[in-house]
Amino acid sequence: MPLSRTQLSHRFGQRRTSPRLVALHRMLSRLKSTVTVLHTGAHPDDEQNAMLAFMRFRLGMRTVIGCSTRGEGGQNTLGPERGGALGIVRTRELEEAAKVIDADIVWFGFGPNDPVHDFGFSKNGQDTLERWQHDLIVERMVRAYRSERPDIVIPTFLDVPGQHGHHRAMTMAAEEAIALAADPNAYPEHFVLGLAPWQVTKYYLPAWSGGGSTYDDEVPPPPETVKVSATDPDFATGMPFDEIGEWSRFYHASQGMGRWPDDLRTEWPLHLRVGPNDNGGIADNIPRRLADIVPGLAAADTAIATAIAAFPNADDIIAPLSVALEIIEAHADVVPAEHLHRIETMIADLEAAMLVASGIDCVAALDREVVAQGQTVDLSLTLRGAPADVSIDVIIPEGVSIITQSRGRYTLEVAPDAPITDPFTQTYSASGANGDACIILTLTIAGRTISRAFALERPLTIVPAASVDLTPSALLVAADSEFSGLSVEAKIEGGANKLSLSSLEGVEISPSRDGITLSGGGLMEGRYSLDVMLDDAPAFTASTIDYAHIGKSLYLSPARIDILALKLALPQDRRVAYIGGGADNVGRWLNRMGFKVTELDAPALSEDLLKFPTIVVGLFAFGLRPDLAASAQALQAYVEAGGNLVTLYHRPWDGWNPDTVPPRFLKIGQPSLRWRVTNPEAAVEILAADNPILSGPNPISVRDFDGWNKERGLYFASEWDPAYSPLLAMSDKGEAPLEGALLTAEIGKGRHTHTSLVLHHQLDNLVPGAFRIMANLVAGGRM
Repeated sequence: MPLSRTQLSHRFGQRRTSPRLVALHRMLSRLKSTVTVLHTGAHPDDEQNAMLAFMRFRLGMRTVIGCSTRGEGGQNTLGPERGGALGIVRTRELEEAAKVIDADIVWFGFGPNDPVHDFGFSKNGQDTLERWQHDLIVERMVRAYRSERPDIVIPTFLDVPGQHGHHRAMTMAAEEAIALAADPNAYPEHFVLGLAPWQVTKYYLPAWSGGGSTYDDEVPPPPETVKVSATDPDFATGMPFDEIGEWSRFYHASQGMGRWPDDLRTEWPLHLRVGPNDNGGIADNIPRRLADIVPGLAAADTAIATAIAAFPNADDIIAPLSVALEIIEAHADVVPAEHLHRIETMIADLEAAMLVASGIDCVAALDREVVAQGQTVDLSLTLRGAPADVSIDVIIPEGVSIITQSRGRYTLEVAPDAPITDPFTQTYSASGANGDACIILTLTIAGRTISRAFALERPLTIVPAASVDLTPSALLVAADSEFSGLSVEAKIEGGANKLSLSSLEGVEISPSRDGITLSGGGLMEGRYSLDVMLDDAPAFTASTIDYAHIGKSLYLSPARIDILALKLALPQDRRVAYIGGGADNVGRWLNRMGFKVTELDAPALSEDLLKFPTIVVGLFAFGLRPDLAASAQALQAYVEAGGNLVTLYHRPWDGWNPDTVPPRFLKIGQPSLRWRVTNPEAAVEILAADNPILSGPNPISVRDFDGWNKERGLYFASEWDPAYSPLLAMSDKGEAPLEGALLTAEIGKGRHTHTSLVLHHQLDNLVPGAFRIMANLVAGGRM
């Protein structure tokens, strides 16, 4: 089957950035050092990619990114994925970003159902450790120290006020785990797994502030004790390491990462917190060469240096690498136990370098990444430069078998009961197999038998044989009222025959393969859930995640229909225009609430906007849609002429110019940590109950803020024109009240209301008050 344009784009992109000579140089550079550095962070995208690229490619260190969460509590500038689905996106983004800088990954958290997860913004490290279960996160870090055996640990951020609580917690836990990892009495259950105590030699803190537009570290960074300097460009590509770092960061697309480095960063000052004093180098007092482990291995260091110096003449590289291996093997019996891992890593890297130098190239790819139980999938293998006697082993996960094989093409059959892939337990390694499937080549080079694992181009995901997509999966009904003919479309994927639902008193449910009809009523205000089954077994909904930079995945969630019964008043004129950037579901929810929604594309923005009583601008839209940014003056004129404009929260960098985007001056506060309320239960004060936005058509009270999820709001306004009236005040514990969460102003004949409340998230979570507030914003004081 020919590759799709998306698959071709991914493959060509990967190969353009790593042609054979670059790949060879990268493999040789691994042989320059026996040092491992672990760089810890709380979220995908926390890593200092350029610094890691320099450590890996110039210094030859093995680099490991340690990340506590999957970023599932963050934001998404690409699309509507939130929660677990966003965690899958950001997991895959970090894997692709790590490929660019040849870094391994170790995870300390395993998705939204794990105690160690991204529960949203936090301002306090201790609170975060409590949420994560302090002993659990520390034990996982100890396990990582003992398995990865880092010589150097560097957290991404400082534990200081003004910094994200997740970052602070990771820095605290990283230091605490050092002593425990070396303690033979700590976590003896690790020893059964072959994980011996390990002493981290050095623990560095960043000697720079992590403040900026988001954070504002209140305490100055500690003094510099050593500096990592990358003044010269990367030898293999000729590119500055800061640019290579941005190649990597560009894969964090859901967070809008990746920039063109006009001002190149070439230095990373560090502060030695734990370990022997430096003499000017980050790797001082650590075995950096084979001779530092066993003096008799100095000859192996010399042979390796000879091979590196021979680059790019591949024919002159293999022989000295083979000599180095022979010398290492001759001294295997005298290597101290605490350094065996260095020798094992060096042997694997020497053999891999020999394979690359021999010109062998292997590309293994599935014709699709997502395969259902009971289906087959084709695996194509392209081998170039391999001898005829090469041995090929296809490693496949449990429940998968090879049913046909011919000329580099394999047909894999997934058993009907094959285990479902858990995307949050998949493994990732820079040097070989990722996930549960890979290719192992075994061949003879320079008289040596060498085996190496090659990862699939993109990992295999096994999903249930049958799933159901429900549209919509959430219904709004009027409380204490009758309804009839509510329909939910059901699309069943796979071989299931029977769809059924749990019962709900007062509601008649009529399911079929094509849909579900609900009638009845009299439901009291509240939320109700109907579990969905396929052939009498609990059903799953498979939400497709498909982006060019990470490939295709599915997020599985229990299939159910949620019903929110509420009392909701709408204005008489229910026409509303919605301008979205793809980062929220607000337009969809407005439609379900009973509004007549028109989504405005670029041409529509140049037409008569006054035919819409209200225009709602979605999250980040001024930054995501250039056509909208260009229409700022038209929107201002719309308000002046009598229109009701509602803008949902934007970040300062989302094309939001406080002087030109809103109809009147309105500035979003920076750094954002100071202009948000992270506690979803924070007290809310109503400042102007008689304001039309709060008085009708739904009277808004503090009860409408009950049951909120994740947080109250973020990116609050910090300054505004006197025309605006603040309607609410709220704050996190111990902080001064913020009044920039909901502002409204009568401007000309119309109105502009800007809110930083996370209404989009509350709508997705069926929080009743969010619907009443949103209805009032759209009404704009009109009944």
